[in-house]
Amino acid sequence: MNALVTPRISIIMLAYQAADTIIAAMEGALSQSIPCEIIVSDDASADDTFNIAAKYAEHYVGVHTLSVRRNTSNLGLTKHFNTMMEISQGDVIVFMAGDDISYPMRVAEIMQEFQNNANVFVLGSGWDEVDMQNHLIRHCGRNLPTKFSLQYFAKAGRMATLVGATMAIRREVYSTFGPIQGMVEDNVMTLRGALLGGGSCLDSQLVRYRQNPNSLGHWLFARGDTSDQAFRKRYQRTISMYLAIADDLEHCLSVLSTINTKDRQHAEQIMKIYRLEAEARAAILDKPRLQWLSPIWRGFLQPGMRKKSLARSIKLFIPKRLFGLKA
Repeated sequence: MNALVTPRISIIMLAYQAADTIIAAMEGALSQSIPCEIIVSDDASADDTFNIAAKYAEHYVGVHTLSVRRNTSNLGLTKHFNTMMEISQGDVIVFMAGDDISYPMRVAEIMQEFQNNANVFVLGSGWDEVDMQNHLIRHCGRNLPTKFSLQYFAKAGRMATLVGATMAIRREVYSTFGPIQGMVEDNVMTLRGALLGGGSCLDSQLVRYRQNPNSLGHWLFARGDTSDQAFRKRYQRTISMYLAIADDLEHCLSVLSTINTKDRQHAEQIMKIYRLEAEARAAILDKPRLQWLSPIWRGFLQPGMRKKSLARSIKLFIPKRLFGLKA
């Protein structure tokens, strides 16, 4: 990003079933001090999200360019994400959700970081967790180092990445590699940004991140599910997620033919970690205990996976029902 050229900024607000929260989310977007293209996009909600947002937008007068749209059918998170990346015009894309609230300084701090660090392609921040009534639950600091690269994820074995609610990217993170697949965008965008040069996680809490029981994250990890199948659902969904993330990183490597040897090695290690984690979870779900040994042992040999493998090895000796896997 050339510091002499003012970058265009797009705020993409993805909304679904957000009738009760969309106005607060839009007010957060419109409170930003830097002019932005703001696109509020409803994923064919069954409630009144679109009508509420469209009516609110009719009366807006200010420095931002505000538009409201909706999909004709429900696309799900990643297809909705891809659609909006194609529609938006910004050189920098700031992601917001219809149930979160961005603080007024968020875009300004994001742009300062991008302007100061040409090798940062993806960034996030701390956040404040709030309940559905916008009451503070807790302050959360950054969950990654201030600066990170592929090496960090390869050595740490971390599959936790930037929180999607706090994320912003340079356009190249999407345009270089194309649409994303799978169920989630935060891991994919974090790893793509690290692959292109690096990422950053700001100390500031820049978002009020609503803990919505109907969110994708709650569904994915079966939070609040008290059924006998909760453990199985969580493992089945995360297996698919981990494999899709590894496949996306493999695709990105095929696009970047000139990547240096060390970065390629780190990316290959990360793919191995995700695939090995998926294999280990699949074995626990449906294979005899003796067949758990191979992924557990290979995990011990894989940097970044030793603690997980140790914890998993304990499951070899206890009844499945005690760690949540019911018949």
